[in-house]
Amino acid sequence: MIPKLQPRIREGGEVSPQGEGGWSLTLHAGLEPTYRWAQVDDYIALPRRAFAWQAPLRLRLRARVSQPAAAGTWGFGLWNDPFAMNLLGGSARRLPALPNAAWFFYALPPNHLTLRDGAPGHGFLAQTFASPLIPSLLLAPAGLGAPLLAWSGFGRWARRVARRVIHEDSARVHVDVTLWHEYALIWQPGEVSFSVDGMDCLTTRVSPSGPLGLVVWIDNQYMAFPPDGRLRFGTLPVERDAALDLQELSIEQMDT
Repeated sequence: MIPKLQPRIREGGEVSPQGEGGWSLTLHAGLEPTYRWAQVDDYIALPRRAFAWQAPLRLRLRARVSQPAAAGTWGFGLWNDPFAMNLLGGSARRLPALPNAAWFFYALPPNHLTLRDGAPGHGFLAQTFASPLIPSLLLAPAGLGAPLLAWSGFGRWARRVARRVIHEDSARVHVDVTLWHEYALIWQPGEVSFSVDGMDCLTTRVSPSGPLGLVVWIDNQYMAFPPDGRLRFGTLPVERDAALDLQELSIEQMDT
């Protein structure tokens, strides 16, 4: 089935439908330090318990970007919107949660988005996160320690603690992302598999807990939480227009 997606934009972002199951997401050039964002999704207005998708399912689409390092981050897949907002501009009113996701994800340096020392923190990845479904209210006290992340010693300790709870797996995807490719992922309760043009690129037992929402996005933000423990985030300049195009987007529930 073709999911019903809604466009979301902030300054410098543009979303255009491109026929049945197709979209074009554009960030317009700008060197000023403003947050630029274009996205389509099926979850922003919903509480997490009402997100549409549970395993097992298959997600397929064709996609390309206008340049290899198109922006801060871009990608497509499934997640639980754990921050209830983008770091630099919220659009939902939910309490934070631990991350659950299965997606194709691109991050431009200085992004560093992994808790595992030695794992790729940027580049084009097939990636999963799996976390226990701890009620958001029970996580609220952890937010009190956020200011301490400015101290690298605390940050290194926090990374060690977090990766005991938040499991993740990833693999680099080696394709020319400026060309059209067919991307697919199959999400099952105990396994997620990713493929590009029919070739497997990651099969992992790190399978997220649902329900999850469907998201496709491009933005100019970065977040880095590297092994040195120093949390950093901000925006990157968009030196020329950057676009993420997709076609033939479909998602189907599979038999259990």
